[in-house]
Amino acid sequence: MLNGQQLPEIVTDRPDVTEASIVVPVDSLQIENGFTQTSNHGTGTFDLSESLVRYGLSERTELRIGIPSVFFGDAGAQPTAGVSDVSFGLKRQLGPLPENFDLAVIAALSFPTGTGNESSHGFDAFTKFPWSRSLTEKWSSGGMFSGFWETVEQRHRFLAETTLYLERELTKKTDAFVEFAGDYLARGSTKEFIHFGMAYRFTARSQVDFHFGFGLTEATPNHFFAAGYSFRVDHLFKRRETHNGE
Repeated sequence: MLNGQQLPEIVTDRPDVTEASIVVPVDSLQIENGFTQTSNHGTGTFDLSESLVRYGLSERTELRIGIPSVFFGDAGAQPTAGVSDVSFGLKRQLGPLPENFDLAVIAALSFPTGTGNESSHGFDAFTKFPWSRSLTEKWSSGGMFSGFWETVEQRHRFLAETTLYLERELTKKTDAFVEFAGDYLARGSTKEFIHFGMAYRFTARSQVDFHFGFGLTEATPNHFFAAGYSFRVDHLFKRRETHNGE
């Protein structure tokens, strides 16, 4: 229970690129996982577990830890593998705002813990501003504006990202979406893709998702397919205290 009310159903940052515009409940631990298979102009990569750990610090603030993923590639005759960087951050839900509008800000920093080409080998900050709005009982829209300060060849460059999605509730447990996402550099190739997917909540605190997308520009991978599983544990430390007091 939260302030005498039933806790909400699980809301995840996946499977779309756009992050959720609300935070997880206080003292709830949410773990989101998945894998992606990508085809990029004749080469392919497979990565897992894409894990994001979210913990509710307060009613409008959550702690976020991006767990390193493992990447496998089949470029050329020699297979490759690597591990991505870890990140730590916070999400703050703003408001309350009028007109069924939700907005949040995410600030995070990645650390060069990865290997090979999967690590930037630098400390990279990023900010995201996800938003969403209910349109009708079954339709909603949202998007996100993001800025990434990436390390490339020991120099930082700024990358801007924008997303926009439309989502529909198919059943009480199933949602489907279509999304546009684009990455833009001041100097460099533009990456844009169209993204489709759906999520199914088989309990109030667990969800599976399936999604796929297609590149719209030459610099974007041809296509990708992905799936994931997320779950939430509520009253994490309260349960521990009760157990220890028995």
